[in-house]
Amino acid sequence: MASRGARRLTLCAGLALGGAALLLLLLPAAAAQEPPRAACSQNTNRTCEECLRNVSCLWCNTDKMCLDYPVTKILPPASLCKLSSARWGVCWVNFEALIITMSVVGGSLLLGLAACCCWCGRRRRSRRKPDPSEEKAEREREDRRLRQEERRAEMKSRHDEIRKKYGLFKEENPYARFENN
Repeated sequence: MASRGARRLTLCAGLALGGAALLLLLLPAAAAQEPPRAACSQNTNRTCEECLRNVSCLWCNTDKMCLDYPVTKILPPASLCKLSSARWGVCWVNFEALIITMSVVGGSLLLGLAACCCWCGRRRRSRRKPDPSEEKAEREREDRRLRQEERRAEMKSRHDEIRKKYGLFKEENPYARFENN
């Protein structure tokens, strides 16, 4: 019973730890970026790192251009720059890989969360409504215990009667503490 709880705690802690690790991985890239100071086109034909210091810039690796990120669209259009050569946030990950990675990680987290919810729901439901066979076994155990207690009491009374008949009835303890009255 305790090992199942420990497994559930480990699973939930693992999911939380994975989410925290992902956040810590992306946090330095976001923190290193400076607020927008100049137009992104000024960083064209420079390095990717210089371009991406500005959060609103998008680096196109094929033609070494620094472009304004189209904030009205979620993904930059192909006419602006192909996804496989677009960089945003960090230079070492292209936009295509970033989208795939974030989709896989997000899907895994949602799947893990759904599995935890289903598992916890089943455990809660099973606690509320016991299995009929378990109820029957519990009733039988209780009946056996009651019958055993009745038999013990009956045997004790029989033994007491026999002791009384033959004068072997237990007397009170002769070494009991004297009380001053």
